[in-house]
Amino acid sequence: MNSLSVEEKKDLEIRLKRIEGQVRGIQKMIEEDKYCVDILTQVSAVRGALKKVGLIILDKHIHGCVQRAIRNDEGDAMIDELMDVLTRFTE
Repeated sequence: MNSLSVEEKKDLEIRLKRIEGQVRGIQKMIEEDKYCVDILTQVSAVRGALKKVGLIILDKHIHGCVQRAIRNDEGDAMIDELMDVLTRFTE
């Protein structure tokens, strides 16, 4: 993943550490028998945060790796790979 700048990597690391903290919070909520809806709200927040991380990486992949492959006349294989990734990402 060489399409990310140092600042972008730092941003992703911060986002992932925040998500890690949210997951720990959910574990604690379960241990403490918190209200189910409150737990589900936090699960939804984590899913949204992970989706955002994925979209950032996907954007960089498209504007970096895919774009480079198309310029190097390797676009068909890269587009096939991209479609596979999109299928998995949107499930």
